[in-house]
Amino acid sequence: MKVKTQSKKVNKAWLNQHVNDPWVKLAQKEGYRARAAYKLKEIDETFRLIRPGQCVLDLGCAPGAWSQYLRRRLSPDGAASGALNGTIIGLDMLPMEPIEGVEFIQGDFREEAVLQTLERALQRPDGSPRPVDVVLSDMAPNLSGVETVDAARIAHLVELALDFSRHHLKPDGALVVKLFHGSGYSELVQRLRQAFKVVKPLKPKASRDKSSETFLIGIGLKT
Repeated sequence: MKVKTQSKKVNKAWLNQHVNDPWVKLAQKEGYRARAAYKLKEIDETFRLIRPGQCVLDLGCAPGAWSQYLRRRLSPDGAASGALNGTIIGLDMLPMEPIEGVEFIQGDFREEAVLQTLERALQRPDGSPRPVDVVLSDMAPNLSGVETVDAARIAHLVELALDFSRHHLKPDGALVVKLFHGSGYSELVQRLRQAFKVVKPLKPKASRDKSSETFLIGIGLKT
């Protein structure tokens, strides 16, 4: 019973913090599904990644805050509906409520069949592959609490996003991946540096202070 009571206290504390979070309040005010939209906004404004006319892939997109941000950025007038100048493809294991102009694929990015579905979605009408301008990965595994296990799971997702980018990004394209400080972090930074001309870390202000979450931004594939 003590464990349950303690758990209730933790849940109540988290809920109270969440409800009073200024980023959560701002997201509600501006029509975003989650505070995560402001993480991408800061990354985009810092590195100037998203521009009208681009093809952008949003991995781990549910519940859709990043796709919503992309939708507005690729709109001629910044609207959440109407004209769209560009292509947005979102992918996640979880379902996602539709977002106008966003093509959504539900599936596990680690599965070959899902990758093939994604590659078909990237084909032009003539069947030729359409290169991607920006690959965004907010993917994160279910954490077990065992550092070595979690580090391996995180590394696997980053490696998959990196491998996909090598094959599908434009030469001057960009990759954004989420990872966590801890075991394996330095190795993942080095892996991106081997693939990209510029690699920069950024912990957005909208990330929770206690979280070890950070993002690595790779720009310009090395030939």
